[in-house]
Amino acid sequence: MMSLARFLILMGIIFIVVGGLIYVAARSGLSLGRIPGDIRLQSGNMTCVIALGTSLLLSVVLTILLNVVIRLLNR
Repeated sequence: MMSLARFLILMGIIFIVVGGLIYVAARSGLSLGRIPGDIRLQSGNMTCVIALGTSLLLSVVLTILLNVVIRLLNR
C-alpha cells in the first residue's frame, strides 16, 4: 500500500507541474494545437485541426517524464 500511496502523490505532483506549464505556455502565447507542424483546415464556419506537432511534442515530453518517474520508483 505504501508504494501505491507514493505513486499517487508523485502523479499528483506531476499533474500540478504539467498544468502549470500549460498555463504558463498559454499565457505566453504558445498554445497547444498551434505550433509548427500542426495542420489547420478552415472552410466557412468549420475548422479542423490535426495536431501532429503537438502530438509529437507531448509524446517526447511524456516519455521523458515517465522514464524519470519509473527510475525514481525503482530505487
